[in-house]
Amino acid sequence: MPDPYMIDDNRGTDLSARRTGLAFQRTRMAADRTMMAVIRTSLSLISFGFTIYKLIEGMQGSKLVELKDHASRNFGLTLIGIGMAALVAGIIYQLRFMAQLKAKRRELEQQGSIHAETDFPGSFNLVLAVLLLLVGVFAVISIVFRIGPF
Repeated sequence: MPDPYMIDDNRGTDLSARRTGLAFQRTRMAADRTMMAVIRTSLSLISFGFTIYKLIEGMQGSKLVELKDHASRNFGLTLIGIGMAALVAGIIYQLRFMAQLKAKRRELEQQGSIHAETDFPGSFNLVLAVLLLLVGVFAVISIVFRIGPF
């Protein structure tokens, strides 16, 4: 009778390949969580910059506060710009990291060191980041040219 605790070579290799495949999935999910942190930070900066601009502009219009010309606009644009820059950096990092991860996964798949039974889908977070970047662009256009839906 075979020993149930002994793993034959084929089964051990199979388990190892499956674990490696799952490690790739965990790494991909960690990259998505990092992208979500960038999105949250950028969203906070963009929305806070626009809110500060509109709030101070309204207070100046009703003579509640007096500031230098364009002070609220410059401060709001600075915050929005920082948020957009962080978002662009996060998008570039995400694209590069995912390309490297996919290349490594393909390499291991060709060597037979990994089971590639599951798909390696694109990130919805990336789509969300691009949409938020567009919102930032519209906010800047609205502040600078005083046009748009905002």
